[in-house]
Amino acid sequence: MEKEKSPDILVALIVGVTGMVGFSLAEALKQPTTQGSPWKVYGVARRPLPSWFPSSLIDCFLSLDALDHEDTKNKLFPVAHEITHVFWISRKLRDSEEVNISMNSTMLANVLNALKSAFPSRLRHVTLLTGTKHYMGPIFDPSLRGQLVHQEPPFKEDLGRLPYPNFYYALEDLVVSYLPSITHSVHRSSIIIGASSRSLNNTLLTLSVYATICRYQGLPFLYPGNKYIWEHFCDMSDARVLAEQQIWAAVTEGAKNQAFNCTNGDVFTWKSLWGVLCEVFDVEFVAYEENDEKFDCLAMMKGKGKVWDEIVEKYGLFETKMEDITCFEALNVVLHFGFQHVCSMNKSRESGFQGFADTLKSIPMWVGRLRDMKIIP
Repeated sequence: MEKEKSPDILVALIVGVTGMVGFSLAEALKQPTTQGSPWKVYGVARRPLPSWFPSSLIDCFLSLDALDHEDTKNKLFPVAHEITHVFWISRKLRDSEEVNISMNSTMLANVLNALKSAFPSRLRHVTLLTGTKHYMGPIFDPSLRGQLVHQEPPFKEDLGRLPYPNFYYALEDLVVSYLPSITHSVHRSSIIIGASSRSLNNTLLTLSVYATICRYQGLPFLYPGNKYIWEHFCDMSDARVLAEQQIWAAVTEGAKNQAFNCTNGDVFTWKSLWGVLCEVFDVEFVAYEENDEKFDCLAMMKGKGKVWDEIVEKYGLFETKMEDITCFEALNVVLHFGFQHVCSMNKSRESGFQGFADTLKSIPMWVGRLRDMKIIP
């Protein structure tokens, strides 16, 4: 596909820069070999930068509450006229999908309106990170979960929308409404693996905390899911691949106004992944048995907050609370699926994107990054 030709420097605004994908995007955009380089990078998050985030990755950091129209407008005003590309990674999640629609739509609209109102506005493209909930429905909404009928895997981008509320649909409709003056690309991730203490639904960090506590207390590291997921195929999305695809779409004319799945391009079983985790965290591999489905990981971990506090203090880690960095409820849902969570990457490859990662090699690499960042011991 033909790349855009522009003599002007590209200026990125990463909204949600301290999350797994935002962090990887900031790293990627500052590489001299990255498409569109050199990029100027602004990062946005609600809270100040954590100590593990190198300030050298961004040219300027802005702390703002995107739910607050005035705060967003005022904080973005000094830089709004510079921004050419928005990388939308941010999200807020509640149990109710209707609430998710309202909050996330408001956040995105506040940011885009603030940038669009600049004179002159250079904003030309928005990349929107969503996920496979597009194909499954609001699986974390307890009032809807029991009635959902998912699309048949492998999930493909041209599958129709499901008849349930979904904030991903609302955000897609919102970015479409800015056509033709602002183009967009939608990036549907699988289970994301990366490094951050600030991401919602951080599966790898949740598993890392679980394994660390099991090792610390001499407890068996039991797989907390069903037999189907233990044995059948699943996929994941390395945050580096997600960053690479979003940058590719941002500067590739033929990728504009398209939706792309973004996974590592391979599949794995949780049985094989569990073996990798056991090796990385030096805990004994315990094979799945039928009666293991009676094991309630949620109940076990609810009382482990103080244990995590001890571990943080003992190893001098970045200060976190277990309930803030783990997502055992979401993990429990995923590990009890009755279908193979697998996406097709054909459209992405046919369009020219060739990024990939070996999932079972990505796991130890990202655990190493979490250790280097002093988020886990």
